[in-house]
Amino acid sequence: MHDWVSILPPLLAIVIAVWKKEVILALGLGIWLGEILLIARGDAWLPPEAAWQWPLALVDLLGRGAMATLDRAVAVFADAGNARVLLFGLLVGALLELMQTSGGVAAFVKRAVGAGFAKTKRSVSALPGAIGMLIFVETSMSILASGVIAQKLFDRFQLSRERLAFLVDSTCAPVSVLILLNGWGAYLLGLLDPYDLERPAMTLAATIPLNFYPLAVLALAWYTVISTRVHGPMRRVEERGGKAVDAVETPEEDRPTKARYLIAPLATLVGGMVFFMWLTGDGRILDGSGSKSVLYAVAAAIVLLASMLAYDRVFAVAKMTELSFRGVGKLAPVVTIMLLSFAIGACCKDLGTGPFVARLVGPFLPAILAAPLLFLSAGAISFTTGTSWGTFAILIPMAMPLSASLGLPPAFVLSAVLGGGVFGDHCSPISDTTVLSSLASGCHHLDHVRTQLPYALTAGGAAIAMYLIAGLLFL
Repeated sequence: MHDWVSILPPLLAIVIAVWKKEVILALGLGIWLGEILLIARGDAWLPPEAAWQWPLALVDLLGRGAMATLDRAVAVFADAGNARVLLFGLLVGALLELMQTSGGVAAFVKRAVGAGFAKTKRSVSALPGAIGMLIFVETSMSILASGVIAQKLFDRFQLSRERLAFLVDSTCAPVSVLILLNGWGAYLLGLLDPYDLERPAMTLAATIPLNFYPLAVLALAWYTVISTRVHGPMRRVEERGGKAVDAVETPEEDRPTKARYLIAPLATLVGGMVFFMWLTGDGRILDGSGSKSVLYAVAAAIVLLASMLAYDRVFAVAKMTELSFRGVGKLAPVVTIMLLSFAIGACCKDLGTGPFVARLVGPFLPAILAAPLLFLSAGAISFTTGTSWGTFAILIPMAMPLSASLGLPPAFVLSAVLGGGVFGDHCSPISDTTVLSSLASGCHHLDHVRTQLPYALTAGGAAIAMYLIAGLLFL
């Protein structure tokens, strides 16, 4: 079977998602097509010789593909890390419901307004950006904390949830891939370990000023904060009244009660994340398990909040249980999208989608085009697979030898791979961080993708231009 067919499943998922705005259907059909291609590629299914047998053979192939799709979804839970992330997503729903229904979010908003932190559109917009940049240890925590805190403040000043989702999304992965004192740094050092680099940590640190896409998209995010202006589809959304027509509504809180019902669990989430990264890394935060840490941290936050609510007699245990399951149910569609995103990523890995796209770059490149083409290839892989980390694993083994053969600094070539992976992740409707940004901001997922895309493409174009200019300097 030709390698080019490996790109068909993610492309089908993306086209249907954008066309029909049905992400779950799109991902399911993408996985189904991928499984059919895998079955047709293998020895378990052979095309019939007689023409009259083809209809039955096709029915058999389609049926096998459907069963394999279900098996693929079940297999996601075989990976403990994936299972922990999915359970984390459900528990986040319970935590959000308890914080909102208890009046904690409303109380925090009231306090923030009274303290002068939310007097203008500019100060309100700066809040999620600042929180997102400060919580650089783990992207899920960054997205969740900044989105949940700012939702109602954005509503109060008639700022769209899509604007919030853009600011949240643009200050998580871009910051994490720049600061690198987190799981991203540990993961990338592991990928660099096989190569003959004198000081891998210094090579990784040297990518920071050369990682043009995260720097550019952060500049656009803060331009939005300082100028309070938005452009393109996001501007049209705000002209309709500050929310998308089909935005996902968050539940209305009761009257403001105590801000600590929001502050204490969120502080536990963030502090717990750092503590459990340290604990699971045997005293080394960079070696900790991100999936374990987010799960333990959100569980600790729920226990703390439930204890506070029970002690203050806000809710009985039975009522908290009911609210928690209601919150879990509200996030079930989002967690389903995350599940199917993991599944299509695994399917694409078996099909060889990433390596096929990577081979489009090839080893015989003019040195000046190496970084721009690696950036575009990383963007294409990340866009079609929905994962920047998977993109790094595919392209870094190709990029490091390429830098040596072309005489380019390893940090320069590596930065193009890192920036391209984040770029594709920002543009992709099947990316888990994009899904989580929509969730934390309370807006429709595809509206977030559509309104963020012009900003991501602008930053991507600027990054390509900068790589061309920098390539001239390094040659």
